[in-house]
Amino acid sequence: MSQWRLLLTRPAEDCAALAQSLAAAGVGSSCLPLLAIEPVTVEPRQRLLLEGLHGFQAIIVVSKPAARLLLEQLAEASLQPPRQGWFTVGEATAAVLQGAGLEVNTPPRGDDSEALLALPALLQAVAVPAARVLVVRGVGGRELLAERLAEQGASVEYLELYRRCLPDYPAGTLKRRIEAERLNGLVVSSGQGFEHLQQLAGADWPQLARLPLFVPSPRVAEQARAAGAQQVVDCRGASATALLVAVQRSAAPAS
Repeated sequence: MSQWRLLLTRPAEDCAALAQSLAAAGVGSSCLPLLAIEPVTVEPRQRLLLEGLHGFQAIIVVSKPAARLLLEQLAEASLQPPRQGWFTVGEATAAVLQGAGLEVNTPPRGDDSEALLALPALLQAVAVPAARVLVVRGVGGRELLAERLAEQGASVEYLELYRRCLPDYPAGTLKRRIEAERLNGLVVSSGQGFEHLQQLAGADWPQLARLPLFVPSPRVAEQARAAGAQQVVDCRGASATALLVAVQRSAAPAS
């Protein structure tokens, strides 16, 4: 049985699934969702992007909520998406799209932006002259993808289908949960997840920043260290597998 007792902060549904995966491996956890998914109204310009999916050489879907909401919007508008040209950062997002019969490319190892950017199929897709790339995401996030693809000459557009909100918790909730359940590690799945963690911590952040913090990428690791996190573990991915590997390689703090 692992000595780790982790605070999980993903959206509620994903948090419960992650907790179950960790429990099967003997890792204890507690869920405190810090990202609530709120769909946004699809504006006329975004509707044009939906209608013009066939005009993109690559369509990158960055999360499961983005994939689910995209499929819902296409169904509501009776639009038939292209079968090919789809890319995701992780296998879980790919599975949502594959369930709709789409052919999806995803990195065989690593589930972060860097791994996707190195994927030969994506490099080939954006190598054509005047390549167009659509990034389907929430409001903000995955800026690295656009920057790197633009450097390769691609034109990048965003289809933003949701925003991530911090649920309304009473002041002190984070510290009380950690102390009551004797948690000894924190987990965030994105840069915004870390921002919400720090925001909810408030005046308690300097104390909580001493706990080991598991993050999904070098970018979020840098963000956390700049904010004062003292023990940052880069899982090189946001999947349950990536987290579990990182946890198993890390020694739990002494009680």
